[in-house]
Amino acid sequence: MNTMGTRTVLAAMALAGTMWGQQKAAPMPAPDSCGVHGVAEVICGTRSPEDFEATPDGKFLIVPQFVTSPGGPGAASGLGGLYLFNPEKKSFAKLTAAAEPMKDWGDTACPGPIGDQLAPHGTSLVKRSNGAWQLYVVNHGGRQSIEMFELKKTGDSWGIAWHGCVPSTVDYNDVAALADGGFIATYPTGITAQEAAQAKGKQDKGKQPAASPFSGAPTGFLVRWVPGKGQSELPGTRSGYPNGVVATPDGKTAYFAVYGSKEARKYDLRELKTTGTVKLDFMPDNLTWTKKGNLLAAGIKGLTGECPLNSGQFCRQAFAVAYIDSGKMTAKTAFDSDKKGNLIPGVSVAFQLGKDMYIGAFEGDRIVKVAWKE
Repeated sequence: MNTMGTRTVLAAMALAGTMWGQQKAAPMPAPDSCGVHGVAEVICGTRSPEDFEATPDGKFLIVPQFVTSPGGPGAASGLGGLYLFNPEKKSFAKLTAAAEPMKDWGDTACPGPIGDQLAPHGTSLVKRSNGAWQLYVVNHGGRQSIEMFELKKTGDSWGIAWHGCVPSTVDYNDVAALADGGFIATYPTGITAQEAAQAKGKQDKGKQPAASPFSGAPTGFLVRWVPGKGQSELPGTRSGYPNGVVATPDGKTAYFAVYGSKEARKYDLRELKTTGTVKLDFMPDNLTWTKKGNLLAAGIKGLTGECPLNSGQFCRQAFAVAYIDSGKMTAKTAFDSDKKGNLIPGVSVAFQLGKDMYIGAFEGDRIVKVAWKE
């Protein structure tokens, strides 16, 4: 979801609840049980499935279980890491990476394999120029970094091999891998971090003050990392909490979600400028591609019910998914939780897989499956 972490976001949402015209929080409702609820099916057995990528054969989803807070729900039980979701069996299996360092993957400053310290956030899968499937992962465990894996076919399933990383002094939110081995990443609190450092007369060491994702004022920006050249801020991307990001396979265009101002933007990576914007009626988190080359954006509309920190309990959170025409930059509703029960808290992603759409979140124990409609 964002670099403040699940607990801070929920606390901020509770404090900002009046922005949705709500009164003092009512007793917290129980989440819907696992199973079918009208048009939706709740599939349990995961933990904080923050983002999704489909395997090249379209048979599985790669799921980063975003468990990062020490002492938080699931943190002590080893639930963080990358998992493979099997839609037919409705099961989740942990992916264990083989350590195979490669000099042309990542930065020479990478200290070595991340191992079981991986605490994944945003992910991106794209075919490398040499044909290898590269899976890039924003990591907050052990070190702040972009971890680089190769996705490999293993019989009827898939496995991963760690090839390299790009260490960072800041915690990114999402990443869009590029075929040349580089990437685009969102840094939601980059501006506030810089301003805080300047105010203290010190250089920014990556220690980020809390920033409100609700104000709409610019708090961060996008960066581009190029192999052998390092990273730089992409001009014209300063915005109110830039969140999810994707890039076209040819590396010419990027799309990113702006959480604070409820919009998605189209960005020309050659001309270095925004070329389109679409307004949404919710706070968009991650963006994903549909089979026809358009986009899905998912996020929270509002919050009711108190959510005690570290309780492992649920809040009722209204959410929506929008279908965005990537060319025209227009949007229509793909799914809305209104009058559909208390399906899932903390919605952060929606993904088309075959004839279904799967919805994930930055908290909770579940994903939601609904029928796909283009």
